[in-house]
Amino acid sequence: MNYIIIPVTNFSQNCYIIWCKKTLHTAIIDPGGEYKKIINVLAKNKNLHIKKILITHGHLDHIGAAYILSKIYKVPILGPHKKDIFWIKNIKLQKEIFQLPECIFKNNIWLEHNQIIFVGNFFLKIYHSPGHTPGHIIFFNKLNNILFSGDIIFKGSIGRTDLPKSNYNDLLNSIKNNILSLSSNNITILPGHGKITNIYQEILSNPFLKFYKNKI
Repeated sequence: MNYIIIPVTNFSQNCYIIWCKKTLHTAIIDPGGEYKKIINVLAKNKNLHIKKILITHGHLDHIGAAYILSKIYKVPILGPHKKDIFWIKNIKLQKEIFQLPECIFKNNIWLEHNQIIFVGNFFLKIYHSPGHTPGHIIFFNKLNNILFSGDIIFKGSIGRTDLPKSNYNDLLNSIKNNILSLSSNNITILPGHGKITNIYQEILSNPFLKFYKNKI
């Protein structure tokens, strides 16, 4: 699996372009805005075949360009989990909270815990990981040991839990049960914002994960 990171909007949200090396089938993860910037990057990689758009959660800074890109490339939008319907139905509220342009968002498929999504010859496993939002999901590619964590965990930090429908304890449980329980501490974490990290480094230095540090 190959990937490109495209930071978008004033939130520097990490939009990911991922593709299968063999088939060049491609997915866009969390296109949060600035659709022309995303299109320009894709135009420089003309051999890629866009097949789907994947969404970790329903916050405006992660879905802002999804619908327009789905129309341009004629591909479906998959995700997030259906428990994020609150955020999808309240785009106007989100505009006020995040101070981002209002958008249209209509996904084609809600994703479920333990569901498998193929991109060419590799697959991503879905983990429903509430806390930042009730319907937040993460995508894990076991073959390459890569985790797309959305806004659950960041380098040295965790996702916000001061927003409507968020829950701090749920967030910590999602990290513990769906991230720290994965088969290897060497898993690369590609977060929704900020720099790339890995599970081992976060266990050692992330102040929110002190409960797990003594287990490594």
